[in-house]
Amino acid sequence: QVQLVESGGGSVQSGGSLRLSCTVSGITYSRFCMGWFRQAPGKEREGIAALDSEGTTHYADSVKGRFTISLDNAKNKLYLQMDSLHSDDTAMYYCAAEPGGPLAIAEYIDVHYYCGGRTFEDWGQGTQVTVSS
Repeated sequence: QVQLVESGGGSVQSGGSLRLSCTVSGITYSRFCMGWFRQAPGKEREGIAALDSEGTTHYADSVKGRFTISLDNAKNKLYLQMDSLHSDDTAMYYCAAEPGGPLAIAEYIDVHYYCGGRTFEDWGQGTQVTVSS
């Protein structure tokens, strides 16, 4: 059973940085996709950054150049380094994983990530990020 646990959220002032971590367990497949998503109050959940085991990485335009996704296989951790945060980044942040691949992206209103044609099925419980101006 796949388990994902996010940590690292908190409150920060505009312009500040945070690093989110997602501890992953139970993944036994060699091909996979992993991603970070967020949901602000009153809004739909959107994809913001994702990668797959074949080296593809994608960022939503709203975070490109400010956020960096990375995977430490040895530590079974997925990270999201967030710099130059502003109030629009306030949201609940989730990590997710899906076996297979490759990563596919659909952009209509928001960014939607798919893995091998499927939606992400394994999710963490989320970590809150609040950015004050």
